[in-house]
Amino acid sequence: MTRDLFARHRAVLPDWLALYYEDPLEITHGEGRHVWDAAGNKYLDFFGGILTTMTAHALPEVTKAVAEQAGRIVHSSTLYLNRPMVELAERVAQLSGIPDARVFFTTSGTEANDTALLLATAYRRSNAILAMRNSYHGRSFSAVGITGNRGWSPTSLSPLQTLYVHGGVRTRGPYAHLGDRDFTDACVADLEDLLGHTRAPAALIAEPVQGVGGFTSPPDGLYAAFREVLHERGILWISDEVQTGWGRTGDHFWGWQAHGRNGPPDIVTFAKGIGNGMSIGGVVARAEIMNCLDANSISTFGGTQVTMAAGLANLNHLLEHDLQGNARRVGGLLIERLRAVAAQVPHVREVRGRGLMIGVELARPGTDEADPEAASTVLEEARAGGLLVGKGGGHSTSVLRVAPPMSLTVAEAEEGAAILERALRSI
Repeated sequence: MTRDLFARHRAVLPDWLALYYEDPLEITHGEGRHVWDAAGNKYLDFFGGILTTMTAHALPEVTKAVAEQAGRIVHSSTLYLNRPMVELAERVAQLSGIPDARVFFTTSGTEANDTALLLATAYRRSNAILAMRNSYHGRSFSAVGITGNRGWSPTSLSPLQTLYVHGGVRTRGPYAHLGDRDFTDACVADLEDLLGHTRAPAALIAEPVQGVGGFTSPPDGLYAAFREVLHERGILWISDEVQTGWGRTGDHFWGWQAHGRNGPPDIVTFAKGIGNGMSIGGVVARAEIMNCLDANSISTFGGTQVTMAAGLANLNHLLEHDLQGNARRVGGLLIERLRAVAAQVPHVREVRGRGLMIGVELARPGTDEADPEAASTVLEEARAGGLLVGKGGGHSTSVLRVAPPMSLTVAEAEEGAAILERALRSI
């Protein structure tokens, strides 16, 4: 049945719509941190639908909220008052850390980042955007135009002038050999030099931890140092929290808080985990920025009642069960376990990350040369052992992405680490 579905997939969907595994997987249902395929095989899920199943598969609170709301009304659009949307917006605004915050809901992280770019360029009257090398911000025309990752940027055409800044990748590039303080100083100097050669951009957009780029990040405080330079020139800071938000990094509720010395971002974008699989994205910004548009705008499906009900239930569950704290505790154990394994596997260049957002970078032994074939081998072997992980990376896809639901238990972390160890040793 899976082979037949694969053939139908190939016949009717785009060739560029990638699938994992030589024998593609059809996931039919899930519960907790596990999923099952069409053949009845059970897997421990360490990727959560690309960091989207944030709390757990088939979380009863979310399932109940969706069913009850669907029994009343599923959708009416933003042209009418919408109680679940207002209630979730109030919670997100309060949690955002942004003063006088306004919230606009979208259907995806791509659309959220697209909206943030619209707001920033309209507010600043500039179409120039600063972005980070190795970044990824979505699939729309404008989001692709600011994506600093060749593997996910199919065109150089863009409505924006994009200028790329150093700093998103700590252990590669021209400043990798420097200590953290000198690394930050060098990146700030590079930013200042860049700004000396161009008209003032509208904004810097940055992921606190680069997701598709392989869970890379700068030293804590880099974006705070950037903000001093940006603020002097009136340039906005957009924090793309599509993958880092809601406590996944363990140490912080938002990824930007590792760089919060000079205050919160001007704009925060979010998506993925807040809906626990339902399609929710959004933008938080100061009122003067959010309200700067001088034309009508709505969202047909952003903020629809059934997704807002899911988001509220999911957020309440996450906060009541301190899943951020769980991500910090269990994620810390998992990272140390994987680092111990890595010390014995020559193909592992680095294990990095924080909380339940962990990257295992593979390289040809004795070099810094990326090894995508090894990453593909481990992906397949992990699946054969009953574990699903993701892939990512910059110049070449050679990073294993480990991001389980944030309710992961210690026992499940140990089980997953053991499977991944066997897969890594099989290279």
